[in-house]
Amino acid sequence: MKHHLKNFSHTLAPICRRGFLKLGAALAVTSMGSSLANAKTMQTSGERSLLLHNLHTGEILNTVYWAEGQYIPDALNEINHILRDHRTDESSQIDPLLVNLLHQIYTELDAKQPFQIISGYRSPASNATLVATTAGVAKHSLHMDGKAIDIRLPGYDLRQLHQVAVAMRAGGVGYYPASDFVHIDVGRVRTW
Repeated sequence: MKHHLKNFSHTLAPICRRGFLKLGAALAVTSMGSSLANAKTMQTSGERSLLLHNLHTGEILNTVYWAEGQYIPDALNEINHILRDHRTDESSQIDPLLVNLLHQIYTELDAKQPFQIISGYRSPASNATLVATTAGVAKHSLHMDGKAIDIRLPGYDLRQLHQVAVAMRAGGVGYYPASDFVHIDVGRVRTW
């Protein structure tokens, strides 16, 4: 084996700088293609789940909502239900981007306790009441579109939850320490 390697090394021509750079670029492209393939595999394989606790209704949901490369409709319906407007008992479609963002935050924090839900979907009537009675509620809130949620996570400081959500750069993140929650949405990227 040594002899074979020794003979092989004699057959290599010296590589000029340009050839070396081309070789490096080719290896980088090959590596990048492999990384992209791995990222795509990660997106389509495995399971995604959520653990949610609606503080207003007392309900707890632990569900796998994504498996074998696709969403599970019954699980998404369960998520829609637990995130319903507790004031009117109305539910609406929760944006899967928001569901995925919650999963990513939960995974990033390696959390074990359920997200505590302060507010998920908000009906137009509930939102109008809140606009009239509570400072800082948006007239056209993304809660009404199923694109926003107000949460906290036992075992994690609000500031830490806020920082992880901001780092995701997936939408808006609001920090409300006086009210003890973090607002997360999948609208445009912004913080407050």
